[in-house]
Amino acid sequence: MGPQSRAPLQLGTTGVGGVRGGSDAHGIPAPVPPRRDPGCGGEARCDRKMGRLGARAALWLLLGAEAVAAFEPISVALAIGVASIYVAYRHPALYCHFAECCGEEKPLNASGLKLQLEEKLFGQHLATEVILKALTGFKNNKEPKKPLTLSLHGWAGTGKNFVSQIVAENLHAKGLKSKFVHLFVSTLHFPHEHQIKLYQDQLQGWIRGNVSACASSVFIFDEMDKLHPGIIDAIKPFLDYYEQVGGVSYRKAIFIFLSNAGGDLITQTALEFWRAGRKREDIQLHDLEHVLSVGVFNNKHSGLWRSRLIDRNLIDYFVPFLPLEYTHVKMCVRAEMRARGSAVDEDVVSRVAEEMTFYPKDEKIYSDKGCKTVQSRLSFY
Repeated sequence: MGPQSRAPLQLGTTGVGGVRGGSDAHGIPAPVPPRRDPGCGGEARCDRKMGRLGARAALWLLLGAEAVAAFEPISVALAIGVASIYVAYRHPALYCHFAECCGEEKPLNASGLKLQLEEKLFGQHLATEVILKALTGFKNNKEPKKPLTLSLHGWAGTGKNFVSQIVAENLHAKGLKSKFVHLFVSTLHFPHEHQIKLYQDQLQGWIRGNVSACASSVFIFDEMDKLHPGIIDAIKPFLDYYEQVGGVSYRKAIFIFLSNAGGDLITQTALEFWRAGRKREDIQLHDLEHVLSVGVFNNKHSGLWRSRLIDRNLIDYFVPFLPLEYTHVKMCVRAEMRARGSAVDEDVVSRVAEEMTFYPKDEKIYSDKGCKTVQSRLSFY
């Protein structure tokens, strides 16, 4: 089973928006410009009139295709292909209304992203700050020198997957369901240690093909702590400061790693602050980032063990997710109640939060599962 999305595209082919004169790389004839009718009221008006007529005709063809597909599937498929290319070439805005487009020049709604992170991500002031800063700076830079690479670390249930979902939704309208967002799960897509070379080759081909189709593709690697060492180094050339690799520019792509590795280091720092009577919000990125990078580099179970990505400083930010306290668990319960359309019952909120287990053994400050089991536990009430 392959990663979430499509099979890799072949380099050198021309997509819908890149039809060349004569025919495209798939042998489909290039669209012919409409004739100018002297009776339509001047050249400019004629172009507009014929453009509207062509768009309407192509649109009707696309919308009516399902009704006749049962009778002439091959003819309909060919007609849809020709109509799609025509609409995409002559009327890209119309085409993108009915089909998902890459939208690599789409600006980031920074205020919307900030609001989502602040309202939906609990107890993670550092992650909120770093993610917002990194994405805003990257998307505002028209000529980035390298892809944006983020490595998210922390125990399960602290919000790493949730943040990757929010990021995907803010970069591509369909979020994780977008054909331009690609999710890899280590235990699913790279399970066998003896097939590392095969995985490396497949991974390179997959990324190359999808970035060729959409420069602003997003690649999310979940369960990095379960990834066999060495696999991730296959993408090192794509993350480096190269203008192009094999004729493809990767500079507008985004890579996100999710890992439990380093969770112990983050918890230790958080505990030191708590025992010293310092506020959780006093913890800053510089208190953890170097510790994280060194820790996962020397951790055989991090997926980044002795990785050239770290050695060459190709990971832009190591983002720490702090362990969640009792009050944060209660916030998660309230949010889940609202998501289910239920009124918030504070008695139920407290009962669900009290059922969670906390550590260290003596202080019992942090939830050992974060908010991961809140949904299942709430179902009992």
